[in-house]
Amino acid sequence: MKAIPTGVYDYRELKQENYYSVDKTLMIKDFLERKSKVTLVTRPRRFGKTINMSMMSEFFDITKDSKEIFKGTKIMDTPYASELNQYPTIFISFADAKENKETIVKYIKTQLQNEYIRYHFIFNQLNELEQNDYLYILEGLKNKNNGILNDVDNAIVFLMRCLKKYYGKDVMLFIDEYDTPFIEAKTGNFYQELKGSLATLLRSSLKNSEDLKYAFITGIQRVAKENIFSDLNNLDVYTVCDREYSEYFGFDSDETKKLLEYYGLELNNEVKEMYDGYHIGNQDIYNPWSIMNYAKRKKLISYWVNTSANSMIKTALKQANYTFKNQYDKLIKDGKLDTYVSMQTSFFEEADNSTLWGLFVNAGYLTVTKEIDLLKGKYRIEIPNKEVKQEFIKLTEYQLGLSSGTLDTVTESLAKEDQETFLESYQEIKDNKYDYGLKGKVIYIGLAHHGKDVSIKWVES
Repeated sequence: MKAIPTGVYDYRELKQENYYSVDKTLMIKDFLERKSKVTLVTRPRRFGKTINMSMMSEFFDITKDSKEIFKGTKIMDTPYASELNQYPTIFISFADAKENKETIVKYIKTQLQNEYIRYHFIFNQLNELEQNDYLYILEGLKNKNNGILNDVDNAIVFLMRCLKKYYGKDVMLFIDEYDTPFIEAKTGNFYQELKGSLATLLRSSLKNSEDLKYAFITGIQRVAKENIFSDLNNLDVYTVCDREYSEYFGFDSDETKKLLEYYGLELNNEVKEMYDGYHIGNQDIYNPWSIMNYAKRKKLISYWVNTSANSMIKTALKQANYTFKNQYDKLIKDGKLDTYVSMQTSFFEEADNSTLWGLFVNAGYLTVTKEIDLLKGKYRIEIPNKEVKQEFIKLTEYQLGLSSGTLDTVTESLAKEDQETFLESYQEIKDNKYDYGLKGKVIYIGLAHHGKDVSIKWVES
């Protein structure tokens, strides 16, 4: 039986070590047929972005021999099989560019340095001026502990130029989770120190059309105001509302059913209620991370993993206005909400209700189930499944300043008519130092999370 690839993000490793895999290689065909100079696809964390980017990089990379890696895959039955290993390729992932500024800078420089080392053999083919520039950038990449990126902000575009000269072919560029360092910098309060050089690093490579064949970028949201994508004549942005690429991130019902049956499990209603419910473009999608972990551990529990976007949501909830809080209450009560959602601008650049709901959608907390007024950006958003409902319970507790498990304890004690336990838990609600104007609704909110429709009248002393 094949092993389940939780924690495997390298496509070559996935195939060589014979892990279970879902064939998403027709994504390469779509990518080539669209001929977009720069493509940005936004998806929640843990939806297969990194492994897909690794797959495409492996396919195009001229320095590799990937015939065995792609043997038997769908892409090899198309005319695009001839594109295998035909382009100089740069692949950089910012997925783990987290924590503080120094750690992020060190991680990014390491990623860039790895590509420079991988292509070290082109050095002798450069002229003296180019060699000097190469060594200057390499020295900046080695200096990982200086906490700055402006000494290497031309590292990608320069390497592209050198590769184009050496191979006589345009470069394929893949950047995974490009927005992670921006989000981390915002939540860590060092955004102003990092944003300029990081944006320059990305922008210069994407605008260098002379050496760029195509670029494919992933993240959870579009960073609009830093001009990374401005003035690009051929840019396509695909969010969770778009049909394009919708089948390649996450598992559809057939893929999920096949995977679970392979491991002796059934795709029953309990599994669907727990992990299904995401609507991406015209596809109904399961969270792949949760499905693989369920297949591995065979426990129907939440496998949600905290990310930087989750931290941003928690911070934003503390600052949310009265209108948003009322909408949040309605969402918890009804499980759905009709409201304005902006997914083209990141919340940390333009903080308002529409971008905050956009962050909820982009981060995977909510899914869009209906386009009400596309021109005005009004959608119906819903909590996709029980796994995510558990996260909303935690968010509600966080918003109210309650310890973890308080709402579960309150609602369960009410259901069991356990007056003593109920009063102890309610006392914490009354005594907590935060006041969002929601204390009188907290029991109703808790019950709504558990699918009950109970009305309680509070008499505050």
